[in-house]
Amino acid sequence: MSCFRSLGLSFVLTAAIPQVAIAHDSAEAVVENYANIALAKYEDSHTAAKTLNDAITEFVKAPSEASHQAAKSAWIAARVPYQQTEAYRFGNAIVDDWEGRVNAWPLDEGLIDYVDTSYGTESDVNDLYNANLVANSSITVNGEKVDASSITPELIEGLNEAGDIEANVTTGYHAIEFLLWGQDLNGTGKGAGDRPFTDFDPENCTNGNCDRRAAYLKAASSLLLSDLEEMVDNWKGDGEARKVLMAEPEKGLSTILTGMGSLSYGELAGERMKLGLLLHDPEEEHDCFSDNTHNSHLYDALGIQNVYLGTYERIDGSTVSGASLSDLVSHKDSALDNELKEKLAFTVKKMRDMADRASSVEAYDQMISEGNEEGNAVVQTAIDALVDQTRSIERVVAALELDKIELEGSDSLDNPNAVFE
Repeated sequence: MSCFRSLGLSFVLTAAIPQVAIAHDSAEAVVENYANIALAKYEDSHTAAKTLNDAITEFVKAPSEASHQAAKSAWIAARVPYQQTEAYRFGNAIVDDWEGRVNAWPLDEGLIDYVDTSYGTESDVNDLYNANLVANSSITVNGEKVDASSITPELIEGLNEAGDIEANVTTGYHAIEFLLWGQDLNGTGKGAGDRPFTDFDPENCTNGNCDRRAAYLKAASSLLLSDLEEMVDNWKGDGEARKVLMAEPEKGLSTILTGMGSLSYGELAGERMKLGLLLHDPEEEHDCFSDNTHNSHLYDALGIQNVYLGTYERIDGSTVSGASLSDLVSHKDSALDNELKEKLAFTVKKMRDMADRASSVEAYDQMISEGNEEGNAVVQTAIDALVDQTRSIERVVAALELDKIELEGSDSLDNPNAVFE
């Protein structure tokens, strides 16, 4: 199952020329707490990835139904802290440049491993569409033969976005997800990917190349761990991401709002939700092999909220909190602060409603199916809430008298007809 996504557009929000500058100390305190929360989130993501890596190690060592399920459960748990970091993208160049290594989607999974015949054998735009690294000891990229006789973290890192094609994803959460679950061949019917654990068992091997498949899974997990460690370092006291923000705290406020607004509007409401709903296409869901999309969307929304409130509950139950954008806005315009807090809370509630439905009624890919009016409405309500809260985020930029910011847009929201062209 391959996931395709249209390119987003962007738009510029211009605020009034500053008349009264924000107090530097207040901006500095907000940005510092923002950085502290980023560090906590990436530390938690690294900790959860370590648990995932341990589970994968045990699974590969002794493949069974139980060890396979343990690895899949660890993957789902690892998504909880990571998805809450996504509000740090877009405004923070260091994060956005790095993100493609850990959470890129959609992916052409035929580059990684075997796929169903319905996937097809070739693509007009991707020569590596069905290259199958697991089955082949060498592949050709841009006319050059690449030695793939040993599947290592270095090999798959070097092949990520091979041929400058974004769908050639070989690393990160979604490569691991595909290896653990396999393709979801159910369309908008019930069920996720159903890869057998024996795909990783050399003694009882199904679908061939079980030793290489296990090596790929271990390499991808190991690389995810090191990539997350790199981002943890970027947010430590002397980390580059923190230093960039702290050098110009008022500019840092614009960075925070850019991340909140871009994730809320163009990325989450648009590319990850509205596009799939318009097309009624299960291949447009974010966690498209595991049917975990509802959770990914929920924790994205929660991440936006906790950035604004300046508080984050860690996976160990402790809390990181401090000066927040909400504090600044409440001093400028308490009504606007209350408005945005209410909208953020409403969005999280609508996302929880969607997640509850996924747990009790039908998965996200079923919700967006054609003719499912009730399911479609649940998803559309969450999209509408995201769009609505973005309008209040825009008003915050003006209220704080910040320089213009650029938010990510999406054809699915800004020009829906283009989606069908």
